[in-house]
Amino acid sequence: MRNRRFGLLGSPQGTKPPRAASSASPAPEPREPRLAKRMSELGLCSRREADEWIVNGWVKVDGQVVDTLGVRVSPAARIEVDQAARQHQGELVTILLHKPVGYVSGQAEDGYEPAVVLIRPENRWAGDRSPLQFQPAHLRGLAPAGRLDIDSTGLLVFTQDGRVAKQLIGENSSIEKEYLVRVEGTLTEPGMQRLRHGLTLDGVRLRPAQVGWRNAQQLRFVLREGRKRQIRRMCELVGLSVTGLKRVRSGKVPLGGLPPGQWRYLGHDEQF
Repeated sequence: MRNRRFGLLGSPQGTKPPRAASSASPAPEPREPRLAKRMSELGLCSRREADEWIVNGWVKVDGQVVDTLGVRVSPAARIEVDQAARQHQGELVTILLHKPVGYVSGQAEDGYEPAVVLIRPENRWAGDRSPLQFQPAHLRGLAPAGRLDIDSTGLLVFTQDGRVAKQLIGENSSIEKEYLVRVEGTLTEPGMQRLRHGLTLDGVRLRPAQVGWRNAQQLRFVLREGRKRQIRRMCELVGLSVTGLKRVRSGKVPLGGLPPGQWRYLGHDEQF
């Protein structure tokens, strides 16, 4: 199935295009979405997975197999996915790691190792209840769904499943992330109210947050967004300095008893 657009893009050099007969030109019709994007919008899979399914011949549009990338489809098109794609999707793993201080979340930088190097058989938590046996294939395409800076610890999610990544860090994600934050400095009541709602970072007003004291030195934050070094920067704006930061929950999945530097599989009965 192909969808090519032909037409003149501009006028010959040195000539002027003719004036339109009417005073207002009709608005151009919006372009139809690409198949991979439409599959992602429908929640079938991520765009990366959609591309893989399409080239494998696992996708039908209005009853016809589409195996060419970049094809555009009508929003009303009927999209069907082969059972082989569903089986492949069911084999994708999500891993929970307790990231220690000194590791970066993504690519190696400034001589620091990425946290994914800790996902080795010998670091698997003895308390992991998953029946899965570790396989090197579980590291293929495994990517962090979120970030923790090098000085922060706690729950870091890695996944092969684009649906999980979209749920946790997609543009419209509203999944709660909970943090315990040790601070130094004096926090006034107006400052507390600003932490909860009233701060702006990089010209963008932050969403409302749940913030409260857990003890005399530690605050509890619950956020529904994840801007770079957000909590540290929020605290700086109200006169606090952060001396320790730990993520203890993502959505409905807690860090629990997972020890630092160890990991486990997300269970089939767990959802964010």
